[in-house]
Amino acid sequence: MTSSRPVLVTGAAGFIGFHLCQRLLADGQTVVGLDSMNEYYDVNLKQARLDRLKAFPNFRFEHVDLAERDRISALFQSAAPEIVVNLAAQAGVRYSLTNPHAYAESNLSGFLNILEGCRHASVGHLVYASSSSIYGGSTRMPFSVHDSADHPLSLYAASKKANELMAHTYSHLFALPTTGLRFFTVYGPWGRPDMALFIFTRAILAGEPIDVFNHGNMQRDFTYVDDIVEGIVRVMGKPATANPQWSSAAPDPATSNAPYRIHNIGGSAPVELNRLIEVLEEALGKKAVRNLLPFQPGDVPATFADVGSLEEATGFKPKVPIEIGVPRFVEWYREFYRV
Repeated sequence: MTSSRPVLVTGAAGFIGFHLCQRLLADGQTVVGLDSMNEYYDVNLKQARLDRLKAFPNFRFEHVDLAERDRISALFQSAAPEIVVNLAAQAGVRYSLTNPHAYAESNLSGFLNILEGCRHASVGHLVYASSSSIYGGSTRMPFSVHDSADHPLSLYAASKKANELMAHTYSHLFALPTTGLRFFTVYGPWGRPDMALFIFTRAILAGEPIDVFNHGNMQRDFTYVDDIVEGIVRVMGKPATANPQWSSAAPDPATSNAPYRIHNIGGSAPVELNRLIEVLEEALGKKAVRNLLPFQPGDVPATFADVGSLEEATGFKPKVPIEIGVPRFVEWYREFYRV
């Protein structure tokens, strides 16, 4: 999948964005990477990722915030991307409880600027990050893109659901092919410091207790970052098309009579949080001191991805188990932080 026109990746200095850019650049693709370099978490980690990307001659970096409408518009005109992968967003469920406006600015206004950029620059395919969080109060497992997901439990989740709805309007009105990818608890080397695996690793190595919510009984469909990237790359090469069988009388939420698609990307193997901690303890060679706590507002008890639509569209499903992925993360963490 190469084109004379570049791929625009937003959130290029972020966890998933960095890994995707690295993969595309290694494959010979020209990449324009955009990031605001905000201080939601350690900017030094973002800069370290970015420094690795800048070593590639086919990489160009733009320090821009998605909410800067005029600069985003100008960037689309100058870069003229063939494909846009929007991974920039204000992340985090718990942060949305205390900083809600950050989500409106980045995830709503910012995403609208991306949609407008795609529309006016005749982009061939917009692929964007959604989230497993949008399934919210649903208890029907596994989570299927063909089921409704209209009861989000956090503003973060609501903003991601809004992105899907906004994308659909642009697919319908302007025939812009859009594909939303609902990521399920992504982890791996160069991960985010606000995620449980990172927080636990740091605390265990420092001999500090870890906060284990819901007494560790919650389940998450952990997905290794290389599997996420493989899924994104395969989807990029398959622009969304209209579903000829779509019916307004019985509408399928994951497809449309417009060029619009939604896929889950998850490990399809939910893991109890207590099990993740056990695997982490083995990789670190050190036991955790567990501070067992009740359920947190905004959290969901379990996530479990049905990846049937992804597999049907691309022939791929994630396959790296935590027994392989967690030790890879620990190896990176020890090397990067020299601990």
